[in-house]
Amino acid sequence: MRSSCVLLAALVALAAYYVYIPLPGAVSDPWKLMLLDATFRGAQQVSNLIHYLGLSHHLIALNFIIIAFGKKSAWSSAHVQVTDTDFDGVEVRVFEGSPKPGESLKRSVVYIHGGGWALASAKIRYYDELCAAMAEELNAVIVSIEYRLVPQVYFPEQIHDIARATKYFLQPEVLQKYKVDPGRIGISGDSAGGNLAAALGQQFIQDASLQHKLKLQALIYPVLQALDFNTPSYQQNVNTPILPRYVMVKYWVDYFKGNYDFVQAMIVNNHTSLDVKEAAALRARVNWTSLLPAAITKHYKPVVPATGDARIIQEIPELLDARSSPLLADQEVLRLLPKTYILTCEHDVLRDDGLMYAKRLESAGVDVTLDHFEDGFHGCMIFTSWPTNFSVGIRTRNSFIRWLDQNL
Repeated sequence: MRSSCVLLAALVALAAYYVYIPLPGAVSDPWKLMLLDATFRGAQQVSNLIHYLGLSHHLIALNFIIIAFGKKSAWSSAHVQVTDTDFDGVEVRVFEGSPKPGESLKRSVVYIHGGGWALASAKIRYYDELCAAMAEELNAVIVSIEYRLVPQVYFPEQIHDIARATKYFLQPEVLQKYKVDPGRIGISGDSAGGNLAAALGQQFIQDASLQHKLKLQALIYPVLQALDFNTPSYQQNVNTPILPRYVMVKYWVDYFKGNYDFVQAMIVNNHTSLDVKEAAALRARVNWTSLLPAAITKHYKPVVPATGDARIIQEIPELLDARSSPLLADQEVLRLLPKTYILTCEHDVLRDDGLMYAKRLESAGVDVTLDHFEDGFHGCMIFTSWPTNFSVGIRTRNSFIRWLDQNL
């Protein structure tokens, strides 16, 4: 009996040690975040073991775990009709809200899920619930795109998928089928989905063949650049769940089918050091010392090595491509973009990507709403239902939908 108690105490202590990580006091629901992070880390470790044993690619294994525990069928309710279909060969889940009284045509949002270009799905519960809520509260048609993921495809195939599906949706006969007002269509996405939404927004404003233009874009804690992994938010939140810096850099390498041997060098910005001439012309576009206010930059110092590893950009030139890093776009492109909403979270390595994009857009004359949450963490907006219901998740979702309601 005594040995059983000792064993139980040891197991409890071990579990507590695994779950507990130091967190900022201001972050929303810290113990719940620790449990969420521990669950995700555990799934990553299982997938890494599967990869090590040669059974499957670690990202395929991890996504299998995520989808296995969260996939939801296309279930309609009294207020929202949900249908799985395809737009020009790209799978989509369409959410049709009830028409607004007195309006014959509905507004619409094309939504792109996050997951580091490699994980998640439009068909998992988190995104299904978000899009259903958007459709019901906005009386809108929400098109959630099931784009192909790494390692099935790599950059820029994800962009091609969302462009193909969105162009199909924008055809007059398709808009008529779903009773959508062609002048009231927006695009949105979170994290890597925000990256793809921003890239698509830039692509579409330069496409003269499009009959209908997007009215707005709404970017939720978007990934926007791979030039500087030492912005103040990267330094401040280097180990903050659920997206530590090391994990984000690996997602970038995976997106381009790059070499993991480069990850540590990229973390210290050796890929964009002063001797890497390809980065020189772009550095001003992510110069956070001029783009961010003193309240954000605080005591942090730029990390710009004099010498680095020129092989990285030579082997992965996509790191400096504006299609993968929309923050690097020319000012002439930015000034053409529609009204923009950017949501950022304090406890997120990507916070400054969003803040810098907002500043560059404002400088280009774009109407920008910056919505910052001091207790927010990366990914929080999709965590609104038990057991992963965070107070900041509910507040960010409500704020996002309210802005769409007022501007779309």
